[in-house]
Amino acid sequence: MTNNVTGFDDLVDADGLMVGLAVTDKAALLAAMAERAAAAAGLSADTILEHVLLREALGSTGFGGGAAIPHARIEALSGIIVVVASLAAPLDFAALDGEPVDIAVLMLSPQAAGADHLKALARISRTLRDPARLDAMRAAGSATALRRALAVVEEASRRAA
Repeated sequence: MTNNVTGFDDLVDADGLMVGLAVTDKAALLAAMAERAAAAAGLSADTILEHVLLREALGSTGFGGGAAIPHARIEALSGIIVVVASLAAPLDFAALDGEPVDIAVLMLSPQAAGADHLKALARISRTLRDPARLDAMRAAGSATALRRALAVVEEASRRAA
């Protein structure tokens, strides 16, 4: 029997966790996350930031509850890349609910990812809509604790395996 994984830690690169990130605005947050994603993507941070900003121009990816999922599709990528940041202080992200953001998840995917892009976005969104998981992410004082907050395997599935 397979475990029912409800988090998304398997999408996050080993260097894709930023805890207590101190930035003062949305532009600085997106630039810092693009910089962190650059090595895993094999692209420049400027290229990543350009794509993310083009997506943000269509509408804010701050969906509420203090969380945002900035994302972009980039032709040159070979797979999905995810970077997670917990912020030292919430900042204005022009979120749909007007609340400041203190948890951001940058997701980059290949242009042709199609269903894989949508499935990954749905997994991230479900995780960030869970108040207990969001609280655990906010309370994480280290990358290890943040990764644990992202990875939840239902106990019933573990016992049955």
